[in-house]
Amino acid sequence: MDITSLAIEKNRITATVLFILLVAGAATYLQMPRSEDPGFIVRTAFVQTLFPGASPERVELLVSDKLEKKIQEMPELRVVRSENTTGMSVIYVEIKKQLKDMRPIWDKLRRKVEAAKPTLPSGTIGPFVNDEFGDVFGVQYVLTGDGFAYRDLKEIAKSLRNQLLLLNDVAKVELFGTQDERIYVEYDNARLAEFGLSPLQLHALLEARNIILPGGDLQLPYEQLFLEPSGNFASIDDIARTVITLPGQDSIVRLGDLVELRRDYVDPPLTAFRANGEPAIAFAISLREGGNIIALGPAVAEVFERARTTYPLGIEFELLLDQASLVDTKVENFVGNLYQAIAIVAAVMLLFLGLRTGLIVASLIPMTMVTTLLVMNVLDIGLDQMSLASLIIALGMLVDNAIVMSESIIVQMQRGRSALEAAVSSARELRVPLLVSSLTTAAAFLPIALAESETGEYTATLFYVVTATLLVSWVMALTLIPLLCVSFLKVKQASDEANFDGLVYRGYRHFLLAVLKRPWLSIVGVVAIFAASLQAFNYVDSIFFPANDRPTFTIELEAPVGTPISRTIAITEDLESYMLDELMADEGQAGLLSWGAYIGAGAPKFNLSYNPKAPKPGYAILVANASDVASIRGRLIPAIEDYVSSHFPDVNATVKPLPLGDEAWPPVSIRISGPDTQKMFTIADQVKARLAEIPGTRQISDDWGPRAKKIQYRINDVRAQLAGVTNQDIALSMQTYLTGMTATTYREGDELIPVVMRSSDDKRLDLSRLANLGVYAQLTGESVPLSQVADPQVVWEPALIKRRNRMRTVSVESLVSAGVTPFEINAAIRPWLEEQAKSWPLGFRWEFGGEAETSGIAEQSIADKLPLGGLIIVLLLIGQFNSFRRGAIIMLTIPLSLIGVVLGLLMTG
Repeated sequence: MDITSLAIEKNRITATVLFILLVAGAATYLQMPRSEDPGFIVRTAFVQTLFPGASPERVELLVSDKLEKKIQEMPELRVVRSENTTGMSVIYVEIKKQLKDMRPIWDKLRRKVEAAKPTLPSGTIGPFVNDEFGDVFGVQYVLTGDGFAYRDLKEIAKSLRNQLLLLNDVAKVELFGTQDERIYVEYDNARLAEFGLSPLQLHALLEARNIILPGGDLQLPYEQLFLEPSGNFASIDDIARTVITLPGQDSIVRLGDLVELRRDYVDPPLTAFRANGEPAIAFAISLREGGNIIALGPAVAEVFERARTTYPLGIEFELLLDQASLVDTKVENFVGNLYQAIAIVAAVMLLFLGLRTGLIVASLIPMTMVTTLLVMNVLDIGLDQMSLASLIIALGMLVDNAIVMSESIIVQMQRGRSALEAAVSSARELRVPLLVSSLTTAAAFLPIALAESETGEYTATLFYVVTATLLVSWVMALTLIPLLCVSFLKVKQASDEANFDGLVYRGYRHFLLAVLKRPWLSIVGVVAIFAASLQAFNYVDSIFFPANDRPTFTIELEAPVGTPISRTIAITEDLESYMLDELMADEGQAGLLSWGAYIGAGAPKFNLSYNPKAPKPGYAILVANASDVASIRGRLIPAIEDYVSSHFPDVNATVKPLPLGDEAWPPVSIRISGPDTQKMFTIADQVKARLAEIPGTRQISDDWGPRAKKIQYRINDVRAQLAGVTNQDIALSMQTYLTGMTATTYREGDELIPVVMRSSDDKRLDLSRLANLGVYAQLTGESVPLSQVADPQVVWEPALIKRRNRMRTVSVESLVSAGVTPFEINAAIRPWLEEQAKSWPLGFRWEFGGEAETSGIAEQSIADKLPLGGLIIVLLLIGQFNSFRRGAIIMLTIPLSLIGVVLGLLMTG
């Protein structure tokens, strides 16, 4: 007995099973994980190492090169690239796309880094391995406080973070914009010299005074007593009351009489955060794995709503980014599409087949959908924009099985067979063709699931969900549809002539006969039309992912290398004033709603496609929300770009909407690699000039930036030796005088606040006084002016050195104008590059990056799987028809269908 006969004969059991599936599917829908994007395996980690004071070239040679040599021993490695700046090395490690179990690989990476650590120069801090690139902080709030100090805001933020971490769906809560505190001990060199003290002696005294050491224990007959001497600073007044014995004298003096002590924030700040033009603190909240972002949003909002009633007037909380509402909207749109599909199918069936048939066919849609949700839950697939898109795609195909089955049953009933016989006979006749048809459609999506790339993983849900939906639809077409047809369908007997006597059938018969009488002419015509459709593909824009429909965009500001963070903050404030005055949304015009400005570092990873940049004083990114998507490209982006270019011509502004899928930015990137830096930049300049000649390119630059200057003090060894000072004495004296040196740590509750010694502001910021800086000999305590032992010299050097697979690499980058795609630019410059590369010296090469690399990897990996997908389709067709000739005939319908696809793409733009 087949499944159809069993379903009809045991109709009560079938109805019970269908009801259970309906209820279980609905319950699963309510509890399924929800997020904006499907997760994929993050195969990138970075290794950060600090080498304070070293030039980019020294960092490259002494740190990055040594680490890269060990990392390159890993067989899993795909690409290793590094960024070397003054005092810091950041190495990005990218693993091969086909690997999935990353934990053993990251453990191996840590072992390689540890093995290279002994070869690094003394004074390096780290290296530190970070493999947590995948955390997305989709919900973000901002905290502002009119009249409140950062210290107060930080305490409030820490308290709320503890509350947020108690929520079930919260994985992490990061705070951005908090300003760390310092206790500054500011001195005047001349005053210290009067008392015969040096800054280094003060440093040693403070370090020895502030201790937490045990005093041992005392064993008594009946108890044990632990002894603890006082010594650590309990307050700033304790620091000021520190007693100092003057060298070579019997007198003592208190530290507060010699220096000025004040509690302040890190100066200059390392990073800063502003919200809508005001200083603020940001809460970045990430969803736990398998959590529900829609449930997370209201839970977080409730915490902040309670906080509004708890804290005093002036403390304000505002929602900056709300991924929960976006996902909720997408789910609601899907449910709306589902209702529309049911209504449209019922209406069409009602129009052509009658009310009963329309309702029977329409019933397949909700049953298939809820059952598919159960299958998705088993496959650990949640609701996100890719799975929802898959369900919407499947909506247009899943009714085919029901229509074919119900139509076959109606035809057989019209020929005089009973409803039961017609249902069983139709199911036996159609179950294999319908199965093969469903599998053939699913196989069209198979190359996406087999693609070995992050983009393939991102879109793999298309195959799994479409396949599950079509197979569930096939099962329902063999059980639910025959059962409903037997129970409710009423069909009058009619002859075949009456069925095919309509105007449409007669017209089709005449056309078919005309084609069959002229077979060769028909084949030639079809081939010609197919060739024309392939040529028409040249007029269809080649973009791997469509535009994002989220009304959020980013503004990246990159000032020249060496720009202090104070100027970056000033530029950001100026731009914010313009945005507040000119670009805000009002009743008559769309525009800005809100934004957050992250200065000195990248924003937290608020979107799967966004990758935060490493900290840099001259960098800022504004994450802004607009009232609608159209206003971003139409009004906001041009206005902001024009304002920045006219008011800050030295600042590179990149304003772009959020991408969909894996980000490829800049869109046009040409990498030049070679052993000689000077020749490499000569080639890069030629590439820039050629790019400028191609229509559609703009903001052409390179990723190294201009060379930076520094003042290098060349120590005269002879004079230094005669003066009794060492190179270390000179470096420590300069660092203490200018930047400051941490002497000890002040403990307040769970906070550790460094105590920093440095010269007072009026002296420290006056470069003319630097020549008279006293350099103190640690051995003798004597001092000499800096100008007697070292001579200043201005030196120009690369501010940033980038390497790719241990070769210095510069990327020539360009944005594209509206209406121009990166592929058009790459196609235009490729012949020139191939010709020029023939004359380059040995060891120099080029390759495309940007969108060509990201989309190219995805398209290539998918294209590599197309033969396998095509083979599966052929086998399915041959298995269905048991004839190579018939299979080949059916295969012709696949390329011919491209004609309609191309025409549709051209018509929709």
